[in-house]
Amino acid sequence: MRTQVQPLDLIKTARRLCHTRNARRPRQSDLRRAVSTAYYAMFHALCRNCADCLIGGTSSQRSLPAWRQAYRAVEHTFSKQQCKNSGVLRKFPKEIEDFASLYITLQQKRHAADYDPHAQFLKTDVDVLINAAEATLKAFSRVQIKDRRAFAAWSAMKHRKD
Repeated sequence: MRTQVQPLDLIKTARRLCHTRNARRPRQSDLRRAVSTAYYAMFHALCRNCADCLIGGTSSQRSLPAWRQAYRAVEHTFSKQQCKNSGVLRKFPKEIEDFASLYITLQQKRHAADYDPHAQFLKTDVDVLINAAEATLKAFSRVQIKDRRAFAAWSAMKHRKD
């Protein structure tokens, strides 16, 4: 039984919202929720990566409270700022750079979807975002653990100069 948030399940939910039955033009509320859900798929993937890489995955001996703390330690704004640092990110594999770039884009789109009453979304554009999130999540999951671990430290922890 899986009890943790599964990022690819959130992608399925976003897709379902975007493709409501018998609706060639989904409601704006459904498209807004789909955009927000696609972002949260990325966010939860980042949180899970941090917890698994820094504390240990499900098959390792780990402290559940410590894992939960690492998962919850990821901050939206801080992680976005870290993902904007191209000087550091270009040292990571392309899949991590792509993850960071889409994470920023989706966070901006989520803010518009959740907070801008005048924002309008097209089904085709939302579909593109959802498909990009799915492909990016799958590519990210195939990155070597040493690189995902370094990205976990970078995206969740403040850098202190020596």
